[in-house]
Amino acid sequence: MCRRYSLSAGLDEVSEHFGISRVKYYYKSRYNISPTQTVPIVLQEQGERTLDEYRWGLVPYWGKDAVNANLRTVHQNPTYRKAIDTRRCIIPCNGLYYWRTVGKKSYAVRTVIGAQELFGIAGLYETWRDAQGNEMRTCTLLMAEANVTIREFDTRMPAILTKDDMDHWLDPERIGIYAIEPLLRTYHGAMRVYPVTPLIADDNHDHQQCIEEMDLKQAWVKHV
Repeated sequence: MCRRYSLSAGLDEVSEHFGISRVKYYYKSRYNISPTQTVPIVLQEQGERTLDEYRWGLVPYWGKDAVNANLRTVHQNPTYRKAIDTRRCIIPCNGLYYWRTVGKKSYAVRTVIGAQELFGIAGLYETWRDAQGNEMRTCTLLMAEANVTIREFDTRMPAILTKDDMDHWLDPERIGIYAIEPLLRTYHGAMRVYPVTPLIADDNHDHQQCIEEMDLKQAWVKHV
């Protein structure tokens, strides 16, 4: 399960990579993104791609955790089935965080593609209103089978989209689970894993230090 990631890239780079035409909030690089925080997402709106900010974690939940979702699980729930056709988005990312355990100790690692290249994760979004009528805009990451790199940490991984797949994923004419499920393939490209600061466990620590490679001697955390 992916519960932490980064988007440490400038707005120009993000806009070029994802073909953004309009930015609808004040963008800044994010080095340590965790559930329930607001995150950047790419939407297709009136024929153009926009970059907006939504809360990570769908509400209400269809299961114990709605920050990551399996497409089949969503499809089986009538409340969320419509989102598959009408509320698809892309979550920009350039690094996934996990914890590597060795014996009784563990250390945080960051998994990247190439030289910390940008990539897009398939997502869904929803807008909810609470009992007081306050609007909450939420999103979730969709999962695929883990590749050989991520399998060390989990059986599932975020569904990374190719450039062509991003076009298809946001295409409003492509509807139905059988039309979009093939886009959620396991990423089989090379990925690099390196140790980072254990401070990523702190949701409030959103600093460039999070993405810097750390001396393994300093990265260990003993299990309590």
